[in-house]
Amino acid sequence: MAALLLGVAGLTASAAGVVIQMLPRRFSAAQAEQLSTWEMLRRWRAWPAGQIFPRTLGYELPGYAFSGVRGLHLTARRVGIAQMAHCTNAVDTAAAKILTRQGCQVVLRATYVDATRSLVTTVGVAVLPTSAAAASAATALSAGSGVRPGVVPVPFPRTIAARFFEPERQLTVATSDGPYLVLSAAGFADGRPRVRISTDGYTEAEMFSLANGLARAVEKPLSAAPPAPHCPGSPGC
Repeated sequence: MAALLLGVAGLTASAAGVVIQMLPRRFSAAQAEQLSTWEMLRRWRAWPAGQIFPRTLGYELPGYAFSGVRGLHLTARRVGIAQMAHCTNAVDTAAAKILTRQGCQVVLRATYVDATRSLVTTVGVAVLPTSAAAASAATALSAGSGVRPGVVPVPFPRTIAARFFEPERQLTVATSDGPYLVLSAAGFADGRPRVRISTDGYTEAEMFSLANGLARAVEKPLSAAPPAPHCPGSPGC
């Protein structure tokens, strides 16, 4: 009888363990955040380049730039997509130090031309290990005034962006959301060397709207929050 009772108790305990294993698993806030970051980090490898850098991207020119009441919605067109580059090769020296310190893995870049075909912008996506690392890098790259450290422009021969090199970079933008740091560099399509665009309110507003608008447009789908992690419950979950 004692042996039978012990056997029943053991069977009951085993059954309880199986039931617990089959129940939906609950994740802590830290675990849920880590799983979401992993899901986001899959995107730059899994998505086609044309999905990360669409053929066209919209941006807004604010009304104050041209004395208008309402802003103007404009469309930039992609000139080309560059090959994947090492972090230290895709940004300038000052930015490379910041990205290396934050554990940058790789940088993806594409160049766009604005609606008037007078401005060009290179958008770069730097892949960082965590959201905190990306945010820290964005803060460091947004400090100071003038032309801040940032992504190296990518020219494409026999296109409107053929003369867009580092000396032609007029303005830079850095923003982050999730584990992605998105960098943008803008300049003139005619190969004009760096000038003080701050003396021309309209040009500065137009160029910033282009650079910032495209950076945000690329960033948004990459860093969109994935569905909350869910585990229905099983030994392999």
